[in-house]
Amino acid sequence: MSVAVPPLVLLAGMNCTADLWADAGFGAEGARGAIRPVLDRPSILDQVEALLDGLPETFVLVGHSLGGIVGMALALAAPQRVAGLCLVSTNAKAPTDAQRSGWGDWLAQLDEGVEPSVLQQSILVPLLGEALVRDRPELVQRTLRMGEETGVDRLRAQLRMQLTRNDLLARLPELLMPTLVVSGLDDVICPPHFHTEIVSAMPDARLVTLDAGHLLPLERPREFGRLVRSWVSRQRLAGVVA
Repeated sequence: MSVAVPPLVLLAGMNCTADLWADAGFGAEGARGAIRPVLDRPSILDQVEALLDGLPETFVLVGHSLGGIVGMALALAAPQRVAGLCLVSTNAKAPTDAQRSGWGDWLAQLDEGVEPSVLQQSILVPLLGEALVRDRPELVQRTLRMGEETGVDRLRAQLRMQLTRNDLLARLPELLMPTLVVSGLDDVICPPHFHTEIVSAMPDARLVTLDAGHLLPLERPREFGRLVRSWVSRQRLAGVVA
């Protein structure tokens, strides 16, 4: 008799789309593949409520950057729904004044007619690193296309959502589900020590650091995909996500 494994729910980061996960081998979207919701609500609370209304009864949640922040908030709101949690290139701390100012500036630029892909262009080096921007034009184009496909309305909602963030680090000890935390060694947006802090706060968390930047699933899709699938499989064998 086979053991049912809850579906994977993949939450991409701000100004990103499902293309972030496209090469990681999680299967096509649908009943037999991963579920890829969009982040399109103007607050963390609204987004968590919308996801809980629309997702299956139990699931394994993989969240990147803002998607990881939403994932932590969702797990705190309904821990019984989350069989496992994978946090990628993310941050559990409250925003800084500089971050809030930056998001406000982007909102102002959107109001002036600047396109999300242009805003994405302005942070290509922090997202991918200088070497990839120089040597991997296909990744640059995919990164810009994710901004274009996100669109003005969704990016505006995501920026407003960022502004509603608060500190989650102090509450992470409440999360008892198995957790995989994946950090990019060269991530300057969410550097490795952010992830060390998360793992140190959680009762059942494992940290893996890959040689990558912030858009880790796009940059190292096969390695990342194998890592997540192996982790899910081990939880299944242990009966944790049965």
